[in-house]
Amino acid sequence: MRPRLAAVSAAALLCLAGATGAAEAAPASLYAPSAVVLTVTEGDDAGTGTVLRATVLSCAYTAEGTHPDPRAACDALNATDGELNRLVSTPASDRACPLYYDPVTVTADGVWRGSRLAWKHTFSNGCAMSAALNGNPLYAF
Repeated sequence: MRPRLAAVSAAALLCLAGATGAAEAAPASLYAPSAVVLTVTEGDDAGTGTVLRATVLSCAYTAEGTHPDPRAACDALNATDGELNRLVSTPASDRACPLYYDPVTVTADGVWRGSRLAWKHTFSNGCAMSAALNGNPLYAF
């Protein structure tokens, strides 16, 4: 009886050791996590303003989420290399916006390529936002 108990115990230990080694050797994922919540908020304070639009974007291996065009949005996010101020450009000279102050704030919060991402930018009004983002697909939702 003892030899059989010893053999079963040894076999169980070998299985556990093999399973533990395999679990340690396998990475959790080949891609760093990338999931971002994008918002457009009425007002100059994203924390107290009224959220006009919001979407979720995941850019891990595949582009997915509630964004209407996740692949184009992920490509636009990747083009910024994590520096979302690159999204904001000088509006084209043929684009005129009214000079009234009705602020709109855009935000991006989440994780991009495994690093924390927290960005916000306030525009004087919706037209100024549209002109400065110049049709960028990241905020086209």
